[in-house]
Amino acid sequence: MKHVISVLVENKFGVLARVAGLFSARGFNINSLAVGETEDPSVSRMTIVVKGDDKILDQVKKQLNKLIDVIRVKDYLRKEHIDKELVIFKIGVERKARPAVLGLIRKSSADVVKSASDIITIEITGTQDEIDKLLCAIRNKGCKIKEMVRSGRIAMEL
Repeated sequence: MKHVISVLVENKFGVLARVAGLFSARGFNINSLAVGETEDPSVSRMTIVVKGDDKILDQVKKQLNKLIDVIRVKDYLRKEHIDKELVIFKIGVERKARPAVLGLIRKSSADVVKSASDIITIEITGTQDEIDKLLCAIRNKGCKIKEMVRSGRIAMEL
């Protein structure tokens, strides 16, 4: 089961290493991690996506709450929330597939960042499903993804 966890922490050096170390010590692989300052510059929010069963993850959340720099831990698994991710990727595209690929981009929430004769750089912000759907559609047009960068998911309770 995939969990999206929000961890509010003091904005100090070493906090990220302590939080990541806690997950590592418990044998959890972090699927994605996004960290940024909140509306209060002394506080940062970590959005952590991990797979694991509820019982073991409850232990991790309890351990997180014991860290002195952790302010609050929320698991969005059963809460109404919104989550998004930013992905930038370059694709190789043949001339005859170009109009169809540009049509896919226009139909999605993606934008063309840069275009050359045989490469298109695309950015998309959306849910993981929206992003995966576009990537699959582009691959189905015979395009090869040459490079990709994912920001990691960010989430907020509604």
